[in-house]
Amino acid sequence: MTETTPPTDQPPLDQKQWLTPGVRGIGSASLLADVGHEIPTALLPSLLTSTLGAPAAALGAIEGISDALAGAARFGGGVLADDPARRRKVAVGGYATTAVLGAATAGATAVWQVGVLRAAAWTARGLRVPARNALLADIVPAKAYGRAYGFERMMDNLGAIFGPLLALGLVAWVGVQWAIGFSVIPGLLAAAAIVYAIRHTPRPASRDKVPLKIRIRPVLKGDLGRLLGAVAAFEVGNVAATLLILRASDLLAPEHGTKTATTIALGLYTAYNVAATLASVPSGRLSDRLGARRPVLVLAAGVAAFAVAYGMFAVTGAVITVLAVPFVLAGVGIGAVETAQHSAVATLAPKDLRGSAFGMLATVQSLGNLAASTVAGALWTVVSPTAAYTYLAAWMVLALTGLLVAAGRLRR
Repeated sequence: MTETTPPTDQPPLDQKQWLTPGVRGIGSASLLADVGHEIPTALLPSLLTSTLGAPAAALGAIEGISDALAGAARFGGGVLADDPARRRKVAVGGYATTAVLGAATAGATAVWQVGVLRAAAWTARGLRVPARNALLADIVPAKAYGRAYGFERMMDNLGAIFGPLLALGLVAWVGVQWAIGFSVIPGLLAAAAIVYAIRHTPRPASRDKVPLKIRIRPVLKGDLGRLLGAVAAFEVGNVAATLLILRASDLLAPEHGTKTATTIALGLYTAYNVAATLASVPSGRLSDRLGARRPVLVLAAGVAAFAVAYGMFAVTGAVITVLAVPFVLAGVGIGAVETAQHSAVATLAPKDLRGSAFGMLATVQSLGNLAASTVAGALWTVVSPTAAYTYLAAWMVLALTGLLVAAGRLRR
């Protein structure tokens, strides 16, 4: 497999100039969008249970349906994003619609209204993901994919840190509903950032629209197909971070009490997000070296970090400093994995299939995460937390094996 060349409709960029206005615009959009949607996400439980009097089951149903729709939308968004002109409109519309619908839940007076708005917002969010990733690949040379996607992931992780903190401040200032309403501001600023990025991107050479066509088989062929198979194994073991928090809380509660244990666990989760943020750009730089194999090897290193982290979660005790190690390892792992996944797909996907490839990646991520959390949660309840994390670690080992095989088949 040879390396992808820069798109013919844009001039080659000096490798030191990869952080262009377009890349900065997309990174800023990821930061602002994450801040914007983390506010209603953090406050949704309070809105449903305290303000609207809904049971906890309503929250679970709303989040489950929304996540499922987001996964389906990512697949459809990939089909739309195969057209370079259409992907621009989908990106802008997806960011703006997510911001407006997410903030609109502040005015909901019934649980069903929250459910409809949340599901619609998450559908729009899913549609925009492949378009954003394909757009980023349009504006940097192939040898800078890792750095560009690392920068975008770093900004996204920063949003995951700042969003909940901003939510806490807004609640103290204006209350839950107004805080959710104010989330429209960073969300619309994210849409403006995408417009800024697009204005600094050369227009597609052809004005002809690409026909809408679902192309699964071409995406799953050859090197790209082998990569996605290994990624699927990883995602089936990539459990939601809430289960990491729960593990720490359960272990620490007998000695520290429930409230203090929860606070410590949230602090450890913050360390996870900080580690992910710090790991993203270095992982991207490493992914850019030594040809097509490098992103896959960086991805394998991230998966190995997860395998060790899950193994530690399976056997660790209630020592805070020891618990911090798997949290940081998992954070480094997700920073490396997300960056390298995007870089590898951009490198291996043919240009005319780039949108579909990113759509397939996003769909695999969404469905895999759902399977991981569902099965791990069942094992946790029926058997033990140790069984759940042993199961997850086994998937990491399987994914690592698949990635090493895929890397071996790629040319340097």
